[in-house]
Amino acid sequence: MTGTAPIFHTLGCRLNAYETEAMKTLAEAAGVENTHVINTCAVTAEAVRKARQEIRKLRRDTPGARIVVTGCAAQTEPETFRDMDEVDLVLGNTEKMQPGTWAGLAGDFIGQTEKVMVDDIMSVTETASHLIDGFGTRSRAYVQVQNGCDHRCTFCIIPFGRGNSRSVPAGVVVDQIKRLVDRGYNEVVLTGVDLTSWGADLPARPKLGDLVMRILKLVPDLPRLRISSIDSIEVDENLMQAIATQPRLMPHLHLSLQAGDNMILKRMKRRHSREDAIGFSEEARRLRPEMTFGADIIAGFPTENEAMFENSLKLVEDCGLTWLHVFPYSPRPGTPAARMPQVHGKAIKDRAARLRAAGNRQVATHLAAQVGRRHNVLLENPHMGRTEQFTEVSFDDPQPEGQIVAVRIAGVDGAQLRA
Repeated sequence: MTGTAPIFHTLGCRLNAYETEAMKTLAEAAGVENTHVINTCAVTAEAVRKARQEIRKLRRDTPGARIVVTGCAAQTEPETFRDMDEVDLVLGNTEKMQPGTWAGLAGDFIGQTEKVMVDDIMSVTETASHLIDGFGTRSRAYVQVQNGCDHRCTFCIIPFGRGNSRSVPAGVVVDQIKRLVDRGYNEVVLTGVDLTSWGADLPARPKLGDLVMRILKLVPDLPRLRISSIDSIEVDENLMQAIATQPRLMPHLHLSLQAGDNMILKRMKRRHSREDAIGFSEEARRLRPEMTFGADIIAGFPTENEAMFENSLKLVEDCGLTWLHVFPYSPRPGTPAARMPQVHGKAIKDRAARLRAAGNRQVATHLAAQVGRRHNVLLENPHMGRTEQFTEVSFDDPQPEGQIVAVRIAGVDGAQLRA
């Protein structure tokens, strides 16, 4: 394998995938060879287990390669990976984005450097603007506008992996999106760890809605702007105005809800109530009737009884959620929730299955309601695209990849619409 380019393996969120693209650029520029890099996730104990499994498999399959572990799990528990014989180097989330780090890995770094290079993430005050023009499909590009989180939800380890919230200035974001549009991208997705906190650390403390409005005004040739996961309680007036008045802002929002019971939300240290979530969903749909929602919901949070879980289950219909990300709760060492009375594993598994079934019913209802309607579909490949609401549409005949085509929905095929 000597002389081969580094190979990257990404686990976890879209932001991790974005940062992997940045690392590829840095590693290739530095001349790094014969190295596998695993960009880990720390959101659940299962995510860390999968990272360890991937590392062991890589060592078996590529015995001569060097293995570098980075990402959120490397940041939050570097000793876990330091103690693995298969691992040659552990990099923190700050170190992985620095050109000097990769320059130091161009030669034979084993034994020449400390095995762990992980500094205090809480001391980082800026977002590295490693803006990767065109990461994603040929049709959709992702733009990182924010990193880190200032909140301390009792179940979440991510602030200790990502640090405090920090924002990319609006002018930098707009300039990048202009470049992406010039290169032919028809959709841009704004991403971050806590997207609705964007701007709090910038002069004049702008809000996410200000950024959205600025992008839509200054990049008039951008056909579609999409925002990723948001905290509904932090949505500002300008973002609601954009939802109501800007057709180029896509009518699909992924909500960080986590639970539908007020006592559980309080124990999670969330900032919204059940009523807040329902009220936001109703208002957003009033402003934009075609709005669809995805949501993160945790099943089996500590102390959750059946009645509390039923409130989360009912939230799926009460908020009109369609696309669910269901997380069976798993304790993360170092978080307050790990010290709370735990729910039995069988009950967690059962509740997660019931939530997923409710989500599947909502998807089926949504798909059936689209039959006969017309949609503008952005083609991700010749035979599949997505509507404004992020619903997949399949095509029998090949279509122009990266283009937006107007179609009438003829039917439903599994979890997809059929044009």
